[in-house]
Amino acid sequence: MSQFAGKTAVISGGAEGIGLSIAKALGNQKMNIVIADINEKSLIKASLELESEGVPVLAVRLDVAQEEQWQEVANQAIARFGKVHMVVNNAGVGGDTGSIESQDSKGWQWTLDVNLMGVVYGAKVMTPFIKLHGEGGWIINVASMAGLGGIPYAGAYTASKAAVIALSESWVGELEQDSIHVSVLCPAFVQTRIYESERNRSTKYKSDTTPKPEDAVLASAAEQMVKNGIDVAIVGERVVEALIDKEFYIFTHPNYRSLMQEKTSAIDEAFAKSEQSPLLKNIVNQEIKMP
Repeated sequence: MSQFAGKTAVISGGAEGIGLSIAKALGNQKMNIVIADINEKSLIKASLELESEGVPVLAVRLDVAQEEQWQEVANQAIARFGKVHMVVNNAGVGGDTGSIESQDSKGWQWTLDVNLMGVVYGAKVMTPFIKLHGEGGWIINVASMAGLGGIPYAGAYTASKAAVIALSESWVGELEQDSIHVSVLCPAFVQTRIYESERNRSTKYKSDTTPKPEDAVLASAAEQMVKNGIDVAIVGERVVEALIDKEFYIFTHPNYRSLMQEKTSAIDEAFAKSEQSPLLKNIVNQEIKMP
């Protein structure tokens, strides 16, 4: 029997795209699924689709940037299924595309509130419920390859995803004693509607500045790369495969390995240069003590 069978997963941004793909894959593992999403029409459609496949499902509206709404999702999940074993912090937006000078403060706040604080709130609210039953569980945070290597003209998106990776790394040691496995999913381009993130942008995040023509060109290029990405259905199955193997970094694009090797090589070279500095000779062999 699957290790996931009979357990409950809460998935933000679960009504479409990567979130729904993960919901379907976990549903195939006989999990109870709670899909939470800001788009109510998409929630209804996704819920009916999962139910037609025999998946026990609860659909709840959620703005991930609102901590109190996460609490309501938890309450409804417990009321319906009794326990929570997994949270998939998937909801995200593409943010504004443009140069440093054109980056708007409201656009930055929108991206950080959804992509970063949405993850923070999801883990903060759900972790106590996962700890409560003592059976262990999972936290899966959806980041991006962009978080491992910055994308020009996508500063807010890149920064938010890098933060999600760092958070995930810090939570591994913190939650290990509670048998809560942490993973971070870092996909490259996947066929989703992330390029239409604007449809869910609330009024308080609307910019007063007019986008520059060159920003529209960049956004169009990014959209085309997303449309040429891998089939979203692959991602959910890959997540299940990785969780079974207890992987921390979950990659969907092995062709990016060479880029990561270039980065790690550059970091190693930078350490080597620091070892050669007379300013740092006293700490070259200093023992590292972590708290």
